[in-house]
Amino acid sequence: VQLAESGGGLVQPGGSLRLSCAASGFTFSNYYMSWVRQAPGKGLEWVSDINSGGGNTYYADSVKGRFTISRDNAKNTLYLQMNSLKPEDTALYYCARDQSWGRGEYDYWGKGTLVTVSS
Repeated sequence: VQLAESGGGLVQPGGSLRLSCAASGFTFSNYYMSWVRQAPGKGLEWVSDINSGGGNTYYADSVKGRFTISRDNAKNTLYLQMNSLKPEDTALYYCARDQSWGRGEYDYWGKGTLVTVSS
């Protein structure tokens, strides 16, 4: 199993970024997938979930209305569209495979992609 995030970078407040997570080594379409972030000096924070088919999505209150999770099962890729970014969104963003149908039990993680929101 491999998960590889990309798309992070430096963006000004109010800007947008789109993160991608390329999955391989398993049947991607069978699993819930999640985005989890870790801000500098802080613990892990769940950001968003998407069910295996992509029809159900869930968001932390801190990102609701600004972030959109999606997936392309034909391309084995998970996405996170981030709009109206704030300095407090600065973090290392991980994608993770949820082995528990949305209960937050992650068995595989990517290495993360860094998002920095700063003027």
